[in-house]
Amino acid sequence: MRMPRSMRKTDLLRHLEDLGWRDPPELPETEAGVSAGADDLERVEAQLLACQACGLSEKRRHVVPGAGSPRARVMLIGEAPGKDEDRSGMPFVGQAGKLLDGMIRAMGLKRNRVFITNVIKCRPPGNRDPKPEEIAACAGFLERQIDLIEPEVIIALGRFAARWLMGSEKSMGALRGRWGSFRNIPVMPIYHPAYLLRNPAGKAQVWEDLKKIMARLAREDRAVSNIH
Repeated sequence: MRMPRSMRKTDLLRHLEDLGWRDPPELPETEAGVSAGADDLERVEAQLLACQACGLSEKRRHVVPGAGSPRARVMLIGEAPGKDEDRSGMPFVGQAGKLLDGMIRAMGLKRNRVFITNVIKCRPPGNRDPKPEEIAACAGFLERQIDLIEPEVIIALGRFAARWLMGSEKSMGALRGRWGSFRNIPVMPIYHPAYLLRNPAGKAQVWEDLKKIMARLAREDRAVSNIH
């Protein structure tokens, strides 16, 4: 079972923001050595920018660490950067990114209040599938990002993210729409936006999955209201 929301520093900061306090005070850590502040994510980013752990570092234009709120309730994790992301250094900025933005809005969220990243942080040549050694080289960075942000829900965008997070080799069709978990954080696998661009019929299934995520977040909100 996860720590109660009322006991977590990140949740208190979110609550202050929801009340309109845009510059909340510095709070003491609730666990030794654990912080979800932007400075910690910036340190992860600095390490990523210097990373040469696999061959992808040789041809990349930019590392794409991720972007969004360090106190995000929802974390979206895709497969790998594409050409547009490699050019800009930002995640999901091409056509798939525009579709993802619409999915985020459909959940009643804003892009700058979620956190978006990928399993691997550099573009594979020709947008090929990531190799196991490339995923292994980036795994520690993604795990650290998840630990720092402590999201309430992780959305796994596509097969590679879903399989890595859920420790499964099942097909995407078998994984999507079914709750799993990563370190006790609920994980909902959904089709990748790039897949939906090629297969628009899948959007109806994704909408059903997004409704499950919204329902879960609403239950969390009701639980917090009951505490207060």
